[in-house]
Amino acid sequence: MIGISDIEAAARIIAGHVVRTPTVPSPGLSELLGAPVTVKLELLQRTGSFKARGATAKLLSLSEAERAAGVVAVSGGNHGIALAVMAAALDVKATVVMPRTAPARSIGLVEAAGATVRLTDGMDTAFELVARVRDEGLTLVHPFDDPVVIAGQGTVGLELAEDAADLTDVVVSIGGGGLIAGVAAALRARRPEVRVWGVETAGAQAMSEALAAGGPLPVAVSSIVTTLSAPSVSRLTYEHAAALVEEVLVVPDREAVRGSLEFAEHAKVWTEPAAGCLLPAARQVRERIGDKARIGLVVCGGNVTHQEIAEWTERFGLG
Repeated sequence: MIGISDIEAAARIIAGHVVRTPTVPSPGLSELLGAPVTVKLELLQRTGSFKARGATAKLLSLSEAERAAGVVAVSGGNHGIALAVMAAALDVKATVVMPRTAPARSIGLVEAAGATVRLTDGMDTAFELVARVRDEGLTLVHPFDDPVVIAGQGTVGLELAEDAADLTDVVVSIGGGGLIAGVAAALRARRPEVRVWGVETAGAQAMSEALAAGGPLPVAVSSIVTTLSAPSVSRLTYEHAAALVEEVLVVPDREAVRGSLEFAEHAKVWTEPAAGCLLPAARQVRERIGDKARIGLVVCGGNVTHQEIAEWTERFGLG
């Protein structure tokens, strides 16, 4: 299990390379949900998501020989962008394996940062290819199955604990589980009374299915939310969720897109559906906890185009 000392060490290492993002109350979302809401704005992080934290922690942990050989990652979008940009900043050669279903903007940003992009038909084949590329001598920077990466993501929870002392419940999106593992570990150490809730979109249910089965297993991926669409969680992230997370809630893609629209209207921030899904989950938390709820939302990323949001809005009849 990742400990608070690991997360504190990561915070020291990445300081100066990443942004300490704002943690602020949201009057608009508080009115919308009928409970005080605080947002941790990771969409203002370098590369537009929390992923810069874990990628930077891992890159800075490499030996000189590993840095010289280069790194490889698999990503549906945000992890690849973060690794490409931070590797370029630290003068490390990067290769990113991505599914063709990844947003074109994300693929373009990875290429623009100077990384080599290799495309596959889906996330399952992307993970298979990255294993072969790693055998060529590159260091794998896994998006979630790495204690150094998880500790880096855990710095989100460390800052949240320091900047929002009155929370009762924190809601975190789950793809492979690296973010919620780190955030939950930090909050358990610093704010043990706070409940941590996960949220997935239907068709990207790797953690909820793992919890139901008693361990990680391959899942069918069909959600439009590619940044949450891991084909499986890892044993490491599963164990953190099983021990530290109250429950993993599942919401439809339609409600995740509605959540992005509500973030824009009520919080005045532009979020991707991986963050939009926080709002329907937070409504469920509010209903369960009642009037004493003080909700924190980790707004994980904002890497989505106006065109994508417009297309999903039309597709789901949300206009």
